[in-house]
Parts: sequence; C-alpha cells; structure tokens
Amino acid sequence: MNRFLLVLMLSIFSFSNAQNNYKPIDTADYLQRKSFLTTYIKDSETYNKKQKDKYEGKTGREISAALSRFQKDFQDEVKNKNFVFNTGFNHYVNQMVEQILKSNSLDFPNLKVLVEKDNSPNAYCMGDGTLVVNMGLFNWVDNEGQLASVICHELGHLFLDHSIKIQLENIQLGKDGKAEAKTLTLVQNNKGEKAHQFYKRQLYKFSAQKRKQENEADSLGYIYYQKSNFSKPDFRKALLNLKKYDTISPKIVKAETYKQFFDLPNHPFKEQWMKKEDFSGYDYSHYKEKIDKDSVASHPEIEARIQYLDKHFPLQDLVSKEEPKPDFIDLQKIAKMEVLPNFYQSEDYGVGIYSALQFLQKEDPDIDYYKYWLGKNFEKIYEARKNYKLNRYLDRVDPKNQSESYQQFLNFMWNLSLDDIKYITEFYNKKSL
Repeated sequence: MNRFLLVLMLSIFSFSNAQNNYKPIDTADYLQRKSFLTTYIKDSETYNKKQKDKYEGKTGREISAALSRFQKDFQDEVKNKNFVFNTGFNHYVNQMVEQILKSNSLDFPNLKVLVEKDNSPNAYCMGDGTLVVNMGLFNWVDNEGQLASVICHELGHLFLDHSIKIQLENIQLGKDGKAEAKTLTLVQNNKGEKAHQFYKRQLYKFSAQKRKQENEADSLGYIYYQKSNFSKPDFRKALLNLKKYDTISPKIVKAETYKQFFDLPNHPFKEQWMKKEDFSGYDYSHYKEKIDKDSVASHPEIEARIQYLDKHFPLQDLVSKEEPKPDFIDLQKIAKMEVLPNFYQSEDYGVGIYSALQFLQKEDPDIDYYKYWLGKNFEKIYEARKNYKLNRYLDRVDPKNQSESYQQFLNFMWNLSLDDIKYITEFYNKKSL
C-alpha cells in the first residue's frame, strides 16, 4: 500500500477514535497561567503609568484607576481557568495575528493573544495589547478568512486607541454630570424627570460614541484584512454569520427529544413536564421602555454595519468561494466538542443542558459524551434546586426575548420536581462515560 495513503488512513482512524473518546482540553496549566500573569501584571503597570503620565492630573489618575480595575477582573478570569494555553487554538490564532501584522507592517510591543473558553462568537482587545479570541468563534464562522475578519476588527480598535478614547469620553460625561447636578439643585419643579432626561442624553451620547468606534474599527479592520490577502467577501459574510447568533444556538429542541431522553426506566415521562406557562393575558403594548434599547446599544445593528461597509468598500463579488483549510476544520471540530465543557466552566448549567439536548437529537456518534455532560449539568441543577439557588443557573421564561424552543425548555425544567431532577441526575451519571 502507498505509504502516504497508509499514514492518512491511520490519522483518520486516530482522529475518529479520539472523537468517540474525546477528552476536554486540560486547564490544569498552573505554571503557564502563572507565567502569563507575571508578565501581564508587569506590562500592565508599565502601560498604566504611561497613560497616567500622558494625561496629567485628575484625568490621568482616573484613567489609570479604571484600567487597574479592569485588569484586576481580567486577572481573576485567568486564575479561574477561563483561558487555554499551549493548545492548537493558541498556535493557530497567534500565527494568524502575526500574518496580519506583518502584511500591514504593524507592530505592537508586548502584544499578547489569548483564547477564552467562551462559546459566544466574540473577541476583544484591551488598549495594553491583550487580544482575546473566544473559542466559540470557530463554531460560528465558516473559514479562516472570516475568523481573520474579527481579529482585524479588534486590531482596528487597538491601533485607533479606542479603549483610552472611550475612557476620556466617560470622564468628560462625568464632569458634565457634576455640573448638571449643581444646576438641578436650583430646579423647583419636575426635578426627577429633568434628571432622568439628562441621564438619558448622557447615556445615548456615550453609546453613540461606542457605535462610532465600531464603524471605525470595521473600516480600518477591512483595510488590514485586504492587505492580508484573505477572501474579500468573507469579511462581509462573517458579519452575516454573527447576525444569526443570539446568546444560545438557534437550533430548536424537538418535543420528541424530551420524550426520547427523559422517558427512563422506573421513571416514565410525564406530559405535565411540557406544560407551558400562560402569558397570553399580558399585553406588552401597555409597557413603554424608559430607555430606548437601540440608543444604548454599544454596537450598531449588523445590518447597519454591512451597509456601512458596502457604502465605503463596495465589492464586485459578494459570494465567498473560500473553502476552509484542514487545520481550521480540525479546530472547528474540537470547538464543537468543547461547547459543553465551556458552559460547565462558566456555570451556565441550564444552557448546558439545552445545548446537550441539541447535540443528542442529531444522533451524533459522540452520544455518550453528550449524555455525560447532560448528567454533570443536571447534578449541578439538582444541587441548586435543593439549596434554593436555581435562579442563578436557570433562566425564567421571557416570551418577549426568548425563542419558542428555549421557552419550552425552561418550562420543562421548572416543571420538574426535585425528585425528578434527582432521578435524571443519577440515571445519566450512571450511564456516563
């Protein structure tokens, strides 16, 4: 047999076998986390001092203090094992960032690239040069070009110094607020309403500035993207893919899925578990928001961002023809297997059960793996229910903002008794790997 063909067959067999016995990414990387934090703390202190010196007086002190608070929260995230080190994700993203920087003749001292165990298709970049890419992005984009588009956008924020500029905007709004407060002390009538209107104007102004920054980052990010020789239509396609995202995967869980996985030996499925809470008597038209959600959004609507790009960077060909490369596909498969461990890590146990059901109903070859995580999440839900803390880990039904499928799931979960949850937990923990 051809040697290359033999190696290929063995590698395919190994990967398939690894999938059926998949082990989540090990986050017991204490030494790597410690090393990162040591460097991060040192570089952060240098960066903060630089900003404090650049903006003298109270402004410099306020910027430095705000940065320190954010950096402290970030350090806690690292300590809580929310990031992975020395994985294929880290190497892949680092190489992509290096390619983009090199193609655009860019350099940023002490640039750090991290991958977070977060399922949302997001990334962010701090002003000190810490770029974070969520693992969930691999589940929502189609190829490396679309992943690169998100990274280019974040580098746009970095090189436009947006994090400091928004801090300056916030400080100025604080000064305006103090001046307005003095004025309001002299007001005799409708003081509360006037204070609310001023607060609303300030909030809208701050949010408008953030949305402006997003458009600026899209523009500069697209220039970086073009020079890095990625497929041009994929920048736009990435935005369309992200438009589908709304906290939880939109894939529905069918009614028969509940019966399939919760009709258990000696504990038959109960139709009452599927009973839905009745919200038909509530008329949402009577309730008027005091704050317009669109006006306080930090990001423009995806459709508006696409229109902005089309206006400033018109493309002749809007159809992506770029096929994903094997290394991207491999990481995408791993990202899929990490969805449930990631939800468990972030203590999103209710969403973890919902996602497990989405996977289980597909007759996936990794069914035992998903049953394992179903049991682990139910165990946490059982503990929470027993200790009257279930609201922390399981959403309440909100028909105005949730899909019908997710509402049905929440109704199902809240209809289960403590004994029901205990039995399901014990059954799937015994059935687990």
